[in-house]
Amino acid sequence: MSPDVDLTAPKPGRHGLRDRFLAADCRLFEAVAARHWPGADPLLPRLSRSANHGVLWFAAAAALAASRTPRARRAAARGLASLGLASLTINTLGKRTVRRPRPVLDPVPLVRQLKRQPITTSFPSGHSASAAAFAAGVALESPAWGAAVAPVAAAVALSRVYTGVHFPSDVVAGAALGVGAAFAVRGTVPTRAQLVPPARPRAGAPALQEGEGLVLVANRASGTADRARAVRDALPRAEVVECEPADVRTELAKAAARARVLGVCGGDGTVNAAAGTALRHGLPLAVLPGGTLNHFAYDLGVEDVRQLARALEQGDAVRVDVGRFTSGEQEGVFLNTFSLGVYPELVLERERWSKRIGGWPAGVLAAARVLRADRRPLQAEFRGRARPLWMLFAGNGTYHRLGLAPGRRLDLADGQLDVRVVHGGRGPAARLLAAAFAGPLTRSPFHAAVQVRRLRLTGVAPGTPLAYDGEVIEAAGEVTLEKLPEALTVYRPLPE
Repeated sequence: MSPDVDLTAPKPGRHGLRDRFLAADCRLFEAVAARHWPGADPLLPRLSRSANHGVLWFAAAAALAASRTPRARRAAARGLASLGLASLTINTLGKRTVRRPRPVLDPVPLVRQLKRQPITTSFPSGHSASAAAFAAGVALESPAWGAAVAPVAAAVALSRVYTGVHFPSDVVAGAALGVGAAFAVRGTVPTRAQLVPPARPRAGAPALQEGEGLVLVANRASGTADRARAVRDALPRAEVVECEPADVRTELAKAAARARVLGVCGGDGTVNAAAGTALRHGLPLAVLPGGTLNHFAYDLGVEDVRQLARALEQGDAVRVDVGRFTSGEQEGVFLNTFSLGVYPELVLERERWSKRIGGWPAGVLAAARVLRADRRPLQAEFRGRARPLWMLFAGNGTYHRLGLAPGRRLDLADGQLDVRVVHGGRGPAARLLAAAFAGPLTRSPFHAAVQVRRLRLTGVAPGTPLAYDGEVIEAAGEVTLEKLPEALTVYRPLPE
């Protein structure tokens, strides 16, 4: 190599390309400043200010959550999580990496300029990152709501150039970072669309045109009036029976005697009663969520009337497992969970307070009261060994934790009871929290997790509270849990 070659010298054209890019960026900024768009002068500066500190997006998330649909609530949460990640990245890395000065405001008409100018560096645009992150996060969970939010997000991004606080490249870079943050959140916490329950085992079920042959029982206590009306609109030939909680089982038995398909709208306890009736009469079940948690319906993939109506009219159904328990002369089924120990006491305490202060506050208060109480752990024989237990939980199917999200089931016909045990010992609150944070770990000093098809618990004292799908009864002696594989046929929308 010739000694005259300077390896440290910049390559020809490198700075020239950068200078041309910056010059083009400035020309585009000046073109936007020179252009007058009718109605934009009063609107865009206000929209830009409303997005300060994410206020606009927090308001949008509250509006989505107020719609009371599960998908909208998830979309709002995902949008805010994406916004938070984008803001954190901008403030810790973006602004400190490229210290680009703000544009000169001379070309921008005074009426467009913000009263309080930003003092941070220009690259990248934090407002654009937040807007794109929120809109992309919402769209990944709900494309329909994403389409509604996207024009507002685009207007916020445009406003940052229109008001003179950012160059166009700042906005593009910020938007790209925001979209990247939304996809990063999705990588950590997958959307429900990514985790559709398997459409198996397929079941033969009648296709009900306009719902003819469906008798649906709706529990009024679950606030199902709107959904009952929606069923009548979507399935005009269906019969809808609204009743009080005390009459649910009676009405379900009557409905089963004249229905081709038994339908139910209510919370998990109401759905449990309908499942027992459907099993006894050999009927397929159509479930419409109408309660607070709706674990079974959501894990099944049914969230609204439109989805259920499509499954009914097309005859789309699957077979699912059912859990069964016996204790002395008592027996019952569970679609979601069975438990004994601390959790049934928490359910009873929550029910005691919920009518006075509401469901979620009652749950928090119940947890505090139950975990602070002076009590002894439950004594039971589990897998051939007598053990003190603070809680035993058995899920009808394996529960999975999705990133930081609560657990759900991805397969409702896996043939397994998902058994989690919290060992007895000092500090029940600490042990329960440690078991919760352990997540999918199968062993810890505080808990164990196994998957079995059958479980026998001896030494359970009569009168011990047992909870199944949110209902609480008292044990009458030895407890046996077992699976009924693929015992129930349930309608669910199959992937298109």
